[in-house]
Amino acid sequence: MYCEKPLTLTVDEGRIISRVATETGQILQVGTQQRSDERFLKAVAVAHSGRLGKIKKVTVGINHNPFSKPLPVVAPPATLNWDRWKGPTEDVPYRFMKNGKAGQELVRTLGDGSIDASNCHKEFRWWLQYSGGKMTDWGAHHVDIAQWIIDQCGPGQGPTTIKPLMVEARVPFDENGNPTLDDRYNTPHRFTVQAIFPNGVIMEISSEGRNGILVEGTQGRIFVNRGTIAGKPIEDLTENPLPADWLQKMYGGPLVEHVNNFCDCVVSRQKPASDLWTHIASINTCHLSNIAIRLNREIQWDPSTQSIQGDPKATAMLARDFRKGYEIEL
Repeated sequence: MYCEKPLTLTVDEGRIISRVATETGQILQVGTQQRSDERFLKAVAVAHSGRLGKIKKVTVGINHNPFSKPLPVVAPPATLNWDRWKGPTEDVPYRFMKNGKAGQELVRTLGDGSIDASNCHKEFRWWLQYSGGKMTDWGAHHVDIAQWIIDQCGPGQGPTTIKPLMVEARVPFDENGNPTLDDRYNTPHRFTVQAIFPNGVIMEISSEGRNGILVEGTQGRIFVNRGTIAGKPIEDLTENPLPADWLQKMYGGPLVEHVNNFCDCVVSRQKPASDLWTHIASINTCHLSNIAIRLNREIQWDPSTQSIQGDPKATAMLARDFRKGYEIEL
């Protein structure tokens, strides 16, 4: 099975999928294709080689969420099965605005500065019913690589403290972390979250700054995104390269397109480049960050038991009900 990211919408869904994957032993590849990108693999290799010294902080830039004006209820297109599209999520009406003017910081624009806004295709990312905004959109990619860099991407690994440092939500949340308006994009607009890991590394996940991953160690720092890998430790590779077999050891074979890696693993039965367990470790950090943002308070997490400590409201957000007819048979 090849699955788009984010693989889950809640921590509890990750538990369910993990159990089934263990029981069946089938191959599952997540579409976090940066694990098949040489830039990101090189960043991990440089960090793991000790050339940055002891890693102290990782900053993950993932851009801000857009906001919209209220979107009217309209009849869904005749070609869309709206009930099926909603699946297990709550029963809500279809909303759409043709070229609806939105905030000037809205990222999805047409040439005239206006947008087609909806709670369906493409724009589903900005509705918490269907996504986690940029936190699970870009975060699924960058937090994944960041946790790989700091050796916190295995089963039972993850942060122990998640603290919101800055939250700006155009749609306010109630005391239970639920959006108070249902007619517009409801993911928080801007945010910075600090996650502290058992090895002492601090990770900041932010809508601010440059999109990418900044890794800071006691002996140097590097920056990597889809167009760049930079920093003195990278420049030093000219005179002091990584071992010739570094890519082979990290990737397990010649570097190929991410989907081709999946196809190869279906045949070989080897673990794919982006496997279930690493994805669960990182996407859980994203889910927990969104919980902390929505409640606007620090939460304590035990990654070994996948449980929130001493916060019933936050714990309730680890799962959600499935709509009648779409329940998961456990």
